[in-house]
Amino acid sequence: MRVPEIADLCVMTWLLGYVDPSDPCFVAAVFTIIFNPLFWNVVARWEQKTRKLSQAMGSPYLACYVLGGVILLLNVLRSYCFTQAMLSQPRMDSLDSPVALLAGLLLLGVGSVLVLSSFFALGFTGTFLGDYFGILKESRVTTFPFSILDNPMYWGSTANYLGWAVVHASPAGLLLTAVVALTYVVAILYEEPFTAEIYRQKASQPDKRS
Repeated sequence: MRVPEIADLCVMTWLLGYVDPSDPCFVAAVFTIIFNPLFWNVVARWEQKTRKLSQAMGSPYLACYVLGGVILLLNVLRSYCFTQAMLSQPRMDSLDSPVALLAGLLLLGVGSVLVLSSFFALGFTGTFLGDYFGILKESRVTTFPFSILDNPMYWGSTANYLGWAVVHASPAGLLLTAVVALTYVVAILYEEPFTAEIYRQKASQPDKRS
């Protein structure tokens, strides 16, 4: 086993010394963290293959708006469960300091900038899986924050959860943030090839305006 792997294992073991994984609030938080991207990917792939939502709503745009609304509500629930899990578990004295508080607020600021700028760059349909509904932009977005970071929406969200955990001096929050990051890595591995392929296909099609 390599040194970084040993260090990671030691950190996880250390965090678990503060956390009760069987606590119902913690279990609920883990469930919502994993369920949310699973839900939106399954529904979006189903829509892309069948167009059932677009047919039921009478418009791909309306169907995308409805799914986006559901995703927003699920994310509110995830954040609530995350917060309740932190409040139900012990605080960590070493994180309960002005320096840690400042670091947590800085992470929240950076995360919020990444999330909001991603949303403004993509728009509502671009953010909420519009490409699965056949709603495509002229090309993939490469402006800020996509010019400095791949998948800034996901990493901004992760930074927000990490900052929220540090502000609360919460080892449970740190552990849950690791679950968030791992879940997003899996989601990216699943989503990225599809997005790249549909824009490759779009680029290879002749311009109908010419």
